Amino acid sequence: MSTKTHFSEKVFDLDSISEKVNNWKSKNHIVFTNGCFDILHLGHIDYLFKASKLGDKLIVGVNTDKSIQRIKGENRPIQNESSRASILAALSCVDAVVLFQEDTPKQLIELIQPNTLVKGADYKIEDIVGSDFVIANGGSVETIPFLKGYSTSHIINSIKNG
Repeated sequence: MSTKTHFSEKVFDLDSISEKVNNWKSKNHIVFTNGCFDILHLGHIDYLFKASKLGDKLIVGVNTDKSIQRIKGENRPIQNESSRASILAALSCVDAVVLFQEDTPKQLIELIQPNTLVKGADYKIEDIVGSDFVIANGGSVETIPFLKGYSTSHIINSIKNG
């Protein structure tokens, strides 16, 4: 299901994100993060805003629906990939959104070659997919603490339990 919105100009496929990054790289510090972003909440907004402050352009990799189903089970995602990508693209702190169908963003990270790779502080830097590649290419890897009490799973459980 494709949902075209006026935010769609910030949603890229693999070919167009590569071209966009090549245009940005000479003058901008590129930051990359990724996730499912199934039900956008305050924790996500805080995380993305802080990630965007680590450079000039923030690119967000978003798992496709099939990728999320493989990782989180048949009942996920709640929102389809077009909706999730458009919602993220509507945020002023996000410069580009790109969907990826693999279980990890390794190939996307190698394509984009960000200056900074960002994940939540629940990860150790050495366990972050793509960290070795980014560091080997002169980049940095950062972690950002999550806001306590905010998670998609918590929201889903609250809805289920009334």
